[in-house]
Amino acid sequence: MTPDQIAALPYRPNVGIMLIDGRGLIFAAQRLDNPVPAWQMPQGGIDAGEDPRGAALRELEEEIGVPPALVQVLAETEDWLTYDLPPDLLGKVWKGKFRGQRQKWFLMRYLGRDEQIDLAQEHPEFSEWRWIDAQAMIDAIVPFKRDIYAQVVAAFRPHLA
Repeated sequence: MTPDQIAALPYRPNVGIMLIDGRGLIFAAQRLDNPVPAWQMPQGGIDAGEDPRGAALRELEEEIGVPPALVQVLAETEDWLTYDLPPDLLGKVWKGKFRGQRQKWFLMRYLGRDEQIDLAQEHPEFSEWRWIDAQAMIDAIVPFKRDIYAQVVAAFRPHLA
């Protein structure tokens, strides 16, 4: 793809969820589709006609089995945050329709017990999970998402360990 073709591609509408426990630690999960360590927070696309908050609650349940009743929404990013895919992923991810993602992030406190988190969903995305601090989360994400994760951590810093 040429730089002009890339620049003409839209961003995929997406939500991200920073799920924290009572200590202010962040839920991080290892992606199944990446052979190298690729820990991330839950995130996913916004369906047609769906509002971002509803999408975030749906994605949380679809990805890690946590229903809305087990979370308290504490905050959301004021603005939409964007990131671009690296050149080696352009044209491969999302059928080549998007240059990256435009994300609204939500901070949610987990009200359940660890054993209620269930990665074995209909379309599993993660192989394992853990609670980690903010710097460990930034360090664990793939490099092309590191800046957006730093922005999310900064936005939600008062609630974190």
